[in-house]
Amino acid sequence: MPMTESADDSRHKAKMENRKAVQDAEVASKTVEKGLLIVHTGKGKGKSTAAWGLMLRAIGRGFRIGVVQFGKGAWETGERKAIETFGDQVSWHTLGEGFTWETQDRARDVAAAERAWAKAKELMADPSIRLLVLDELNIALRYDHLDIADVVATLAGRRPDLHVVVTGRNAKPELIEAADLVTEMNLVKHHFAAGVKAQEGIEY
Repeated sequence: MPMTESADDSRHKAKMENRKAVQDAEVASKTVEKGLLIVHTGKGKGKSTAAWGLMLRAIGRGFRIGVVQFGKGAWETGERKAIETFGDQVSWHTLGEGFTWETQDRARDVAAAERAWAKAKELMADPSIRLLVLDELNIALRYDHLDIADVVATLAGRRPDLHVVVTGRNAKPELIEAADLVTEMNLVKHHFAAGVKAQEGIEY
């Protein structure tokens, strides 16, 4: 005996058909294609992690990627080891000297930030780079190791097909205003509070 469509099923189908029509119209209305300035900020874990996810997606699309790490020292991380397998498709530069509370030397921190920013500008000028991750740039800006006006102006003046992802807590209002996409990672619960240390494969 053939099954008949119930009233609930019919209502659901009609609702989803209407939803699809609205969604299709919304998608069709978006016609601009451009390089995006993306900011990952907030107190929650996952800002750099999300950037690595975007990087992997872009690699899968054949993009050449640039990475400049501002705050982190040259400690070995799983993401860097993995990315090394892609060879010249990724140009990775870890130019920080560790966190500011580790160096305890503002002049060194400023010099490291300036070296990293110079490398970032060099990669921005490379037409083969399609996605550039500026990891922990927000930290350098927070502590005024770089001039925010220069950074924002340079990012705003980048070539139109270049995507840039900036990570780190406490993104400056000027950067947020200039960005196309801003995501704030909110802290709900963190295992550090329960005494769990940073672990291989999760934090690094």
